[in-house]
Amino acid sequence: MLNSAQASDSIIAADMSSTTPSTITSAPAPEAPLSEAQPTSADRKTTMKRKVLIIVENAPVPLDPRVWKEALALRAANYEVTVLSPKHKRHTRSYELIDGIHIYRHPMPPFLPGSIGYLLEYGCALFWESLYSWWIYVRRGFHSIQACNPPDDIFLVALPFKLFGVKFIFDHHDVNPELYLAKYGRRDWFYWGLVWLEKLTFRFSDVVIATNDSYLEVATTRGRVPADNVFIVRNGPDLTKFARRAVRPELKYGKPYLVGYVGNMGNQEGLDILVEVAEYIRALGRQDIHFTCVGEGPALPDLRRMVQNKQLEDMVTFTGRISDEELLDILSTADVCVNPDKPCRMNDISTMIKIMEYMALAKPIVQFDLKEGRVSAQGSSLYCDNENQIEDFARKILWLLDHPAERKRMGELGRTRVERELAWEYSVKHLLAAYDRALG
Repeated sequence: MLNSAQASDSIIAADMSSTTPSTITSAPAPEAPLSEAQPTSADRKTTMKRKVLIIVENAPVPLDPRVWKEALALRAANYEVTVLSPKHKRHTRSYELIDGIHIYRHPMPPFLPGSIGYLLEYGCALFWESLYSWWIYVRRGFHSIQACNPPDDIFLVALPFKLFGVKFIFDHHDVNPELYLAKYGRRDWFYWGLVWLEKLTFRFSDVVIATNDSYLEVATTRGRVPADNVFIVRNGPDLTKFARRAVRPELKYGKPYLVGYVGNMGNQEGLDILVEVAEYIRALGRQDIHFTCVGEGPALPDLRRMVQNKQLEDMVTFTGRISDEELLDILSTADVCVNPDKPCRMNDISTMIKIMEYMALAKPIVQFDLKEGRVSAQGSSLYCDNENQIEDFARKILWLLDHPAERKRMGELGRTRVERELAWEYSVKHLLAAYDRALG
């Protein structure tokens, strides 16, 4: 699956950043679409209420934090919101009503590597998304479809509904051609297929939601979408949910310092670089630092083997998927947080939610010198040489650890920037403006 961090940092970052919904009502027969909550008399009296269907393929809801925040914001603005997403090993119900939002989940095939696996996944998802969308349209109705990529084929689900006046909103999480290059480094037939799908998605969009200025530029140049139809909705943290917790010294594994990471674990996230950074630091004689990396992804088994092969078990821990509370404990305890995303076009123009999450917790950051990473973090981060990667990344971590006053100053800069500019509350008005534009 073409996961990314965007945005949210894909499904892993989504899991790590999501919060447990406060009110959950499950249907009596969750394995069948017919089991969803029946429209109430109040529903029937408000048939003119704006109704939206949000479709997301690469992450289940409510685990995807961006999609869930969007759904909650629309619900608070008096939209009737339905979300269609895949099932997941921890979210297997076909239907749930959570915080007033109707959630449908469709089956997905087992993961297979390579192009055949992608084709199977996309074909299966398209089938179920089309089937469920028609069922939802007949059962509940909707005035717009919001498609959250990857992949860029959900416009095929929306096309028939446009004949009935339904608007198509493209929520652009990832630049998929660049993501494919970051993962596989080749321009083969699959890459050109992604380019074609992206062009068609832009072509049939009534409104595009971009996560930053770089994605806005992609939409208006490569996608030829009129600038008036593109709205930037940044993926900031919800400060009412993502809040600092008390430091827990035991999470430092008996060391004075803890370096923290949260996010997806794929090739483009650069966790192999971080393991080599830890090895470099050990070779300098520093035994006072522990690295804890939270999340999971296709590279996780290889990363754990890498740690074992380098005999770094006493210095590096990959936790896998953990609860939100455990995540916040680790990041709140960390002295420095890192973003080792590899320098490439994909990472250069994408906004990673983990950066704003680190800033929300007042943590100084070390990352490579990438365009959107610098736009987000500004003075709360040190930026590493994109060529001399391992040595410079290690040296900047050590410099921060050895300068506590600077760590505090940078952390406070980041926290203030999130509070004043980047928190999710500042994005809601742009989301609602995009819907006003689409629906008139």
